[in-house]
Amino acid sequence: MFLLLVLVALVAGGAWLWQRYTGFADTPLAGLETGDTLVVERGDSLATVVAHLRASGVQAGHRLEWQALAGQLGAANKIQVGEYALEPGTTPRALLLAMRDGKVISKRFTIVEGWNIRELRAALARNQDLAHETKDMTDAALMSALGHAGQHPEGRFLPETYQFVRGDSDLDVLRRAYAAMERALAQAWDARAPDTVLRSADEALILASIVEKETGVADERPQIAGVFARRLKMGMRLQTDPTVIYGMGATYAGNIRRADLLADTPYNTYVRAGLPPTPIAMPGMQALQAATNPAAGEAIYFVAVGDGSGRHVFTRSLADHQAAVRAYLARYRAQRQQAR
Repeated sequence: MFLLLVLVALVAGGAWLWQRYTGFADTPLAGLETGDTLVVERGDSLATVVAHLRASGVQAGHRLEWQALAGQLGAANKIQVGEYALEPGTTPRALLLAMRDGKVISKRFTIVEGWNIRELRAALARNQDLAHETKDMTDAALMSALGHAGQHPEGRFLPETYQFVRGDSDLDVLRRAYAAMERALAQAWDARAPDTVLRSADEALILASIVEKETGVADERPQIAGVFARRLKMGMRLQTDPTVIYGMGATYAGNIRRADLLADTPYNTYVRAGLPPTPIAMPGMQALQAATNPAAGEAIYFVAVGDGSGRHVFTRSLADHQAAVRAYLARYRAQRQQAR
């Protein structure tokens, strides 16, 4: 009889422990708030993780329960480094599975089409989720760190949204963006028009950067590229303001003076023929495709419509271009008059 009572007690105790264990595994952790996260550092054990949870105010249960659950899920000694979401409703089972499988929080950084290298580096410096390895690097040192010593950084990073996780640095993002631009440029160059005036993929990158800065209207990019391609074939100067602005650097204050258009600098396409020595911005894939496959036509001039649409008027003769410029100026003056 005594042995029977002991057996019954053991079964009852086992059932109670099993019920408590299963209840622990699938009961949401108490004390979590929206936006809470858990950071697992290199070398952290499961006991350390549980201690971090308790220290942050989470009612985390007993260490033995975590160990038992980790053993059942195959998570023991397999917890991966990173930052994990701790939203209300998270259970120990869900958290252990996430840590076992490395389902860390993914964050994003977007390189905007048309940014120059100064704007890109400033945006990276403002991002508080990235480690900052490049803070004190010159542009030359940055390119050396990326494995491309001696190369100018302008235009070399593809505008896209890049995902990163805790522990990644600005250099990691730039490395991925550089590789993405290499692939995009190679793809565009391989599909170039057979009669292109461009002599290399680097020239295509330079022209694409100018096209990117000249218009934000996607369907105009091939037309803009066509104008510049025809000018290059004719030996006509590109005469594009964005290159002048880029050459002015930090001295540009929102307007171009006549003296700026006459200044002989490597980026002044009003006084120098051909393409500038480097890209002037980060071109997107559409601009790369436009530069390598410009639209056919006869226009060699364009000017903004000035109606707020961002579109341009394309013309083939200087007389027509001058008429379009007069129309633009008249519209501009009328709009300023109405704004007073």
